Amino acid sequence: MKAAAKTALLVTLRERFAKHAARHPKIDWQVVQARLESNEKALQTLHAMEASGGEPDVIGYDKKADLVTFCDCAPETPQGRRSLCYDREALESRKQNKPSGNAVEMAAAMGAELLTEEQYRELQRLGEFDLKTSSWIHTPPAVRDLGGALFCDRRFGQVFVYHNGAESYYAVRGFRTRFCV
Repeated sequence: MKAAAKTALLVTLRERFAKHAARHPKIDWQVVQARLESNEKALQTLHAMEASGGEPDVIGYDKKADLVTFCDCAPETPQGRRSLCYDREALESRKQNKPSGNAVEMAAAMGAELLTEEQYRELQRLGEFDLKTSSWIHTPPAVRDLGGALFCDRRFGQVFVYHNGAESYYAVRGFRTRFCV
């Protein structure tokens, strides 16, 4: 990553970190910044999350593992990650009107992973997300083996988990990612 892009990303992340301090109480930005400045791969992942509209922010720190957790905190599922089916198998199963890609591979290409149901619910405790959109989440093999995939959203003050055929895709469904460094 070029120096100017790195600086711009760090400024964006620092400003978001300061603006949303309630998401990460007792975490010092200097610790986060030092960790990022020495990790080019982490910066590339965060850049990909930011570039696709994810608005990544720090949501936690695991002292035991010594890991800072970033998650997409855009109010709605990221604009640059919508209209995707769940995974490669689902994409290949579509005979007509194929979407441009799939959530699992796009997340992996970014260097991040889809949220689990538990992680999605944890994120929702930090704010209200996906009030008008929905996000694919990691789907357990037992569900995926039957052709389904899971997604979540927040409606009526509640977080809901739904199922759909993994090959489905909608203009308002995308995915959120999580990344630890």
